[in-house]
Amino acid sequence: MKLIIAMIQPYKLPDVKKALFEADVHKMTVTNALGCGQQKGFTETYRGVIHEVNLLKKLKIEIAVNEQYVKQTVDAIIKGARIGKIGDGKIFVLDLPECVRIRTGETGGKAIG
Repeated sequence: MKLIIAMIQPYKLPDVKKALFEADVHKMTVTNALGCGQQKGFTETYRGVIHEVNLLKKLKIEIAVNEQYVKQTVDAIIKGARIGKIGDGKIFVLDLPECVRIRTGETGGKAIG
């Protein structure tokens, strides 16, 4: 089992969801996040005062999958999120040692579905 965490641009969520659904991946958790990477933020002027914006709006998508779904899930996220510019995001693939479905008590791959 793996936990896939993707940090993407907020406006790319519909494209990523569409690509995931086409790849037969329907379960995910989406969270608003703030962060910066190579973009390093930007500056803006408001009422004559310059503000430095270091943390940019991002979305964090978390998907728990069984081993056979890792590649198609990662490929779908890339397909939906990529525009080819700095700030497209990152994907992290982590080992998931255990999963338990609360309703039934199932564990492991069966709990993921």
